[in-house]
Amino acid sequence: MDVKDFYYDLPEELIAQEPLEDRSGSRLMLLDKHSGEIKHHRFSEISDFLQPKDCLVINNTKVIPARLYGNRADTNARIELLLLKRKEENIWETLVKPGKKARIGTKLIFGDGILTGEIIDIVEEGNRLIRFSYDGIFEEILDKLGQMPLPPYITHQFKDKNRYQTVYAKYDGSAAAPTAGLHFTPKLLDEIKNMGVNIAEVTLHVGLGTFRPVKEKDVLKHHMHSEFFQIDEEAADLINDTKKRGGRIISVGTTSTRTLEAAADADGHLKAKSGWTEIFIYPGYQFKVIDGLITNFHLPESTLLMLVSALAGREQVLHAYEEAIRSRYRFFSFGDAMFII
Repeated sequence: MDVKDFYYDLPEELIAQEPLEDRSGSRLMLLDKHSGEIKHHRFSEISDFLQPKDCLVINNTKVIPARLYGNRADTNARIELLLLKRKEENIWETLVKPGKKARIGTKLIFGDGILTGEIIDIVEEGNRLIRFSYDGIFEEILDKLGQMPLPPYITHQFKDKNRYQTVYAKYDGSAAAPTAGLHFTPKLLDEIKNMGVNIAEVTLHVGLGTFRPVKEKDVLKHHMHSEFFQIDEEAADLINDTKKRGGRIISVGTTSTRTLEAAADADGHLKAKSGWTEIFIYPGYQFKVIDGLITNFHLPESTLLMLVSALAGREQVLHAYEEAIRSRYRFFSFGDAMFII
């Protein structure tokens, strides 16, 4: 399977640089995964396409302001960190720029010294383990010094950090937002609940893989980075009961999808579970849990586009993307949405 099979040409002006003022005001493309039929709607109408027995599955991870700017203690040279995974209480796996001179033993200073760090190891793909030192609570210091790790195609920072969070974000740990969920408002979620749709919450902390392109020509040789997930007993029971009653499991985003598919047994049954997943979903994959997917429009040749193609068929998905481009949909993190049913 050639990575070029998932290429499409996107005009740069269709990359959304700002979130809409109204989260639910984005456009919504409805794609029938069986017939390939396409319809155009607004995200605020999403409840029209849900049914009372359905279960909506959302990822309640919270993005941390994981990008830090500081200086080397020895040369005062500028340095940039992206926090990837918390390995121990004060030790993080990080991506360091520039990385060539970031050797073991290098000491770093952030925010005039209220946070310091030392590189203690070099691990997979050149990532650095850094031990941080500080007085107080790390999360509070990070909130003061850190910036939201926006994707590289977003060309500027913006003031309201909450616009890169879902309204249901709870648990700190992600280096990127589960962006399909950005379209939901509290009012819209209440409307969905009131019509008899269950909402199950799972957690997957989005990691470095979100930022990394597929470099292998052969898709099957691509290695996914591991990400931490958790499903509690309440969510597992809700999803299992929905399937027993003949309801549909509608996943909000590729991260919720990967969580469910990684945690389920061969029959699609879920139990409370936590751990790390490297699941890579591409065409040919047989879905065990989900019936539908709410998602954004993804980068060419990305693992996310491959996952969507696994659900709705590569040719149908690429045709839908062509239609989205013709219709001037907004793409990527702050862009419009697609509902595959």
